[in-house]
Parts: sequence; structure tokens; C-alpha cells
Amino acid sequence: MKTPLQITFRDIDRSDAIEAHIRERVEKLETFFEPIMSCRVVVEMPHQHKNQGKFFNVRIAIGVPGSEIVVNRDRHEDVYVALRDAFDAARRQLEDYGQRMRRETKAHPQEYTGLVARLVPEEAYGFIRRADGSELYFGFDNLVNVSFDQLKEGDVVKFIEEMADEGPQAKRVSVGQHGIPL
Repeated sequence: MKTPLQITFRDIDRSDAIEAHIRERVEKLETFFEPIMSCRVVVEMPHQHKNQGKFFNVRIAIGVPGSEIVVNRDRHEDVYVALRDAFDAARRQLEDYGQRMRRETKAHPQEYTGLVARLVPEEAYGFIRRADGSELYFGFDNLVNVSFDQLKEGDVVKFIEEMADEGPQAKRVSVGQHGIPL
């Protein structure tokens, strides 16, 4: 971290134990996202009505390249629970930020279109003919928006292709629009 950690106690006496706990949690954050530029942690116990009890609020502001991540956790009776919840939320936000920085986005599988070539109802499977003429196996348990009884040879279907032990297979098979040329 380029800027030293700043820990502020408001309306609460400074505590070596709480401060040490915060320092440990900040060190752990740096293992999830290394280029943390700065970190400010505020632990406060705002004035409450005498019948409401004592509640702790935790605010964390983490400076990262190009942005700042801010976490607020309010109204916990236990300061360590408030810190845990705040630092867990900060960790999740740092992980998300790191993925965006690395451009790690969820890749969705390629969806293909084909025709139902053959059905073997007594054994609960069938074959889909791809545009190149080759055929892929599919089990009826892979049907998405159609039941086996509604499926007919020649129906246009959409599917994703996955590699199985026996070779490529069609998964997540759904009925497409009739009349779509392949």
C-alpha cells in the first residue's frame, strides 16, 4: 500500500485489539487485490438513545488505481461482527474490481442451430443434424423448453455443444423457430 493505513475511532475509545484486528484484515485484502493505494477505516459508535443499546458502524474506503471502493456497515451490536461484515463486503468488491480490470468476464458457450435428425424414444435419446451434415447425440434429459412428446424429427432446435467421453454431444436443447434455414 502506497499510503499508510488510516484508522479512526469516533465516539469510541481507541483499542489496540481492534486496531490490530483491522490491520490483519487489511493485510488479507492485499492478497485479493495487490495494487491497493490507500485504505481508511472508521469505527464509530454514534450516540444512541439509552434504551436502544450500543451499535457500531464501520466505514472502509479503499483507493485502487482509477477508483475508490467504499463499504458501509451500520448498526451491529458487536464491533467484531461489524468489522467482519465490512471487510467481507470489501473483499468481494475488490475481487469484482480486479476481474473487471483483468477483463475476466463470464464466457457464455456458443449456441448452434440444427434439425432433429432421429429420435429413439424407447431409449430416451436422439440426434441433431448440424449445418455441416454431421450429427450430435442428445439425451432427452437435455431438453430445455420442450418435452419429449412435443419433439418431432425435422424440428429446428438450438443447442450448445459439449465434449463428453464419447465425443461431442448436444446439451441444453431447445426448440427454435420453424422454417429457419440452416
